[in-house]
Amino acid sequence: MRLFLTLLFVVLTVQANADNAGGDPSLVKNYRDMVPLKLDVPEMKAELVALPTRSASSLDLVAPMPSPKMDFDFFKQKTNPDAKPYKFMDDLTFVGVPLFVAGWAIKGDKAMFRVNAKADQGGKKNTQLLTDFKTGIDDYTQFFGPAMVVGLKLGGYEGRSDWPRLLASAGMSYAIMAGFVNGIKYTAKEMRPDGSSANSWPSGHTATAFVGATLLHKEYGLTRSPWWSVAGYGVATATGVMRVLNNRHWISDVMSGAGIGIMSTELGYALCDLFFKQRGLLHNDLEMDLERPSFFSISMGVGLGNKDLEFEENGLSRTIKFRAATVVDAEGAYFLNKYIGIGGRLRVRAQSAKDFGDFAQYVAVEDYDAWGSMLPFYQSEYPGDYVGSTADQNMGIFLEKVGYQVQSEQAWEENAPVTNSYGIVKSDHITEFTGSVGLYFNLPLSSHFSLGTKALIGRSITQELDIDGYAEGNMKDISYTLTLDNRQGKKDADGDPSLSLNDLKYPNNTGEKWTDNWEYLTIGAKSSTSFGTGISLTYRYKSNFSWRIFCDYDYTRKDFTAKYDPFHFAQKGLTSGAGLLMDSAISISQDDYADGIGLGARDYKTRKYMNYVTLGLSFLINL
Repeated sequence: MRLFLTLLFVVLTVQANADNAGGDPSLVKNYRDMVPLKLDVPEMKAELVALPTRSASSLDLVAPMPSPKMDFDFFKQKTNPDAKPYKFMDDLTFVGVPLFVAGWAIKGDKAMFRVNAKADQGGKKNTQLLTDFKTGIDDYTQFFGPAMVVGLKLGGYEGRSDWPRLLASAGMSYAIMAGFVNGIKYTAKEMRPDGSSANSWPSGHTATAFVGATLLHKEYGLTRSPWWSVAGYGVATATGVMRVLNNRHWISDVMSGAGIGIMSTELGYALCDLFFKQRGLLHNDLEMDLERPSFFSISMGVGLGNKDLEFEENGLSRTIKFRAATVVDAEGAYFLNKYIGIGGRLRVRAQSAKDFGDFAQYVAVEDYDAWGSMLPFYQSEYPGDYVGSTADQNMGIFLEKVGYQVQSEQAWEENAPVTNSYGIVKSDHITEFTGSVGLYFNLPLSSHFSLGTKALIGRSITQELDIDGYAEGNMKDISYTLTLDNRQGKKDADGDPSLSLNDLKYPNNTGEKWTDNWEYLTIGAKSSTSFGTGISLTYRYKSNFSWRIFCDYDYTRKDFTAKYDPFHFAQKGLTSGAGLLMDSAISISQDDYADGIGLGARDYKTRKYMNYVTLGLSFLINL
């Protein structure tokens, strides 16, 4: 270029001098006598130099896309010559292994069955509670990942693979997942929470959802935009949570299912990479140079600690037991440098009841002896013909003595004060929603690994545990005479008038039917301030993707309240006079079944210092 410019300058100069001569012979002669100009051309060498790396802020995470063209070439092989082949096990992170092991480790922490009290499970009456929560969304969200991959592919938005390689990778992944899931299901024979079948562990819906999420991650998250990965894993996580809330799976089933889904897809892609090599590759992974560890993540974990909640009133205590909590997070932080950042976390922590304890004793009857003289008002199941044990025969004699016709189920339905009763679990878990902000800290250990911690403060809001009661039966009346004797010498040891009950007759039918539906038990808590910290190990396996194992600790002080109303139906099942008698009798009684405080609702309060420990796994995109 320098030589060319010099020659051009000389030619123009000569031309200009010639024009200025204007035909003067002397000037022309002098021009011809000029000595030619010599140019020294420097020697030019080819060298490799490092170009400056673009910063993350200048990169568009979404690769430029040409005008979309519908792609229906399902059997035509396409290969981008610029795409580098993947080596076997290049993309295996083994992150599914700790998820599966964590699910297996907590498999023994089960909640009670919640099925209809009338259902006959293998010849044995199940007298637990009936859940009313149900959503069918999880039956569809499990297919979100493959639906998105196929839709984007058909729309002409190219991902990692062409159609033959994509279909082979997906088919291999689902086949491996199905083999693992079904092989374990029908070997472990784990009973579902709703008692419907013995194939609970691991969760097939969750495994299917995480296979689809990993497909979307590999095809479009790694190659086009990391937000496709966030969408896929976010929906898959929600699918797993809904399986727990639907009482179809334990948290252990969901965690193991997620691990199997991720492992199966990584293994399926590894086998296809070995078989296809470079054939059918259209895009390689995005490469980014990120100096600061800013991130956005979604997490799923298991919450430990604080599994008992005890209420005490009038010297009596009632305890409800919980199992391990399901924890889901959305978290992000912006780092000012490599070490310090600011950010926040949204956490949903759902802890299901494992045992309602004494709170559930009036919902259904199984132990006849526990009811004593109160049994005629709460016996809600036809006792049969009493041809079994001595206890059954004695029960039949007792019921006949108190005026129940038990010769047939029809007679029972026409005479029993309570012919049907059960609890409807509207929500069998206490759910906490916590929003927190604070400082994040990062300590790089290598180019791939780093340690982290944080200090957060936030606000926690609690959603109630809610059980409704349902009962129906025949309206009863009790005839009696109550005598109050205030004469001197007739008073009791406390100086109170002598009270005697005369001409008492067992409940008689009024000829009316009654039904009642009411709030049997609600447990909640006031909002509170929450403090959190934790430690984490992050593995950056791609330039803009990481997996993180974390252990969080959260502390908050909760003021819990419980409203317990087990005898509400007595207001409808008894006439006013009979109800007054029963209320008075129970108020005087100190039996455990009545708490000594009558038929009305009772309120409990307790303050508890909650110490939560959460173990989990996060999927991060580095920003």
